[in-house]
Amino acid sequence: WKNNKFSSAWCYENFVQQRTLKRAQDVRKQLLGIMDRHKLDVVSCGKSTTRVQKAICSGFFRNAAKKDPQEGYRTLVDAQMVAIHPASAIFHRQPEWVVFHEVVQTTKEYMREVTTIDPKWLVEFAPAFFRFSDPTKLSKFKQTQRIEPLFNKYEEPNAWRISRTRKRRN
Repeated sequence: WKNNKFSSAWCYENFVQQRTLKRAQDVRKQLLGIMDRHKLDVVSCGKSTTRVQKAICSGFFRNAAKKDPQEGYRTLVDAQMVAIHPASAIFHRQPEWVVFHEVVQTTKEYMREVTTIDPKWLVEFAPAFFRFSDPTKLSKFKQTQRIEPLFNKYEEPNAWRISRTRKRRN
């Protein structure tokens, strides 16, 4: 795009949205300005995108979601059912753990700007919000998840669990 003088025809021919590229260009300029202001070197991550994913996870940890066995994904903090937007590059991959920027509601509630994460990063970057769960206190299904949110100002401490109601014995 840059080599073709930011041509809209090039975008059309290569199935790329010019508006999105301009937005990315603006964000890049803003980041370069911040790096320059703080006298930091600009270093590319190359093909190792893990650093970028960790940076995104550290900022959007409250927007973490885990694949739900029944349908789509369930956010960790408020247990909201969401799905990856069909226009996303990872829509067909359906990773186990993701973080997202925003939720858009159309026919469903869709996550936009989604990236895959390692669930250990949630505990690493947000220990005040997440911890490794105690395997002796959880069901076998929950033991496989191994991560539990610590804080949700809208619900009871154990309301994030899928089985919210306890079975009562008569």
